[in-house]
Amino acid sequence: MDFLTNLINGISLGSIYAIIALGYTMVYGIAKMLNFAHGDVIMVGSYVCFVAMNSLGLSPLVGVLLAVAACTCLGIVIERLAYKPLRQTASLAVLITAIGVSYFLQNAAQLIWGADPKSFTSVIPFPSVTLFDGQLVISSVTIVTVLASVVVMVLLALFVSKTKLGKAMRACSEDKGAAQLMGINVDATISMVFGIGSGLAAIAGVLLCSAYPTLMPTTGAMPGIKAFTAAVFGGIGSIPGAALGGLLLGIIEVFTKAYISTELADAIVFALLIVVLVIRPAGLLGKVSHEKV
Repeated sequence: MDFLTNLINGISLGSIYAIIALGYTMVYGIAKMLNFAHGDVIMVGSYVCFVAMNSLGLSPLVGVLLAVAACTCLGIVIERLAYKPLRQTASLAVLITAIGVSYFLQNAAQLIWGADPKSFTSVIPFPSVTLFDGQLVISSVTIVTVLASVVVMVLLALFVSKTKLGKAMRACSEDKGAAQLMGINVDATISMVFGIGSGLAAIAGVLLCSAYPTLMPTTGAMPGIKAFTAAVFGGIGSIPGAALGGLLLGIIEVFTKAYISTELADAIVFALLIVVLVIRPAGLLGKVSHEKV
């Protein structure tokens, strides 16, 4: 039964990584840049939900909605102020700017809310589910996390493939110049991608803090890095790749901690990433692109 418990915990953790990884993969797929401030947007969303529930006395649902709205606006503002002016510059400048935005958000959160860890109240009030005469207990957070991940993946896939805005996103991903000639507002499309990715980060942050109820300014740093690893693992730029990479990473991490070593878990995860990239440089579901020179 321990194996099944670890598998469920791995799927739950992997579902959170998958939702976060979607933000990385969408931004990279459209804007061809890595937003390393994405993990700190997770932290901001968690704090907004925390303040809404504990300081303002609002319901968990309202807290989650406020977190999504705040992070969506934050993502658009970050793109407009920090990344848009650098769109035609070298990728190294964008990378350094992303790191700067990350440190800015962490320190701003520390000034506003303090550096002391805070106890996060779960937004999921449902009871746990007990199976096999009490031998297997599945928490409500785990159930909601997995369901939320599936719903997000399905809705996002339908949005990208069926809607006009989704088609604009795919056109910008293929060729921004040609998309602009066809009347697509490339700047607005990229801002929308940042907004959607940041809104998803807020959902992931709330679920993460519900499962691991400690909140501080560095809350999103390590999950953000691991979600980026999941996006690369599955094939960055691919939505199914982000989902697969997140699930595999969560399962591998939990089983490594359970059966090998808690201290070596992160090292083993990143070592597996290196092995995968050596065999498949584009990731598990990534497409190898060839450039004519």
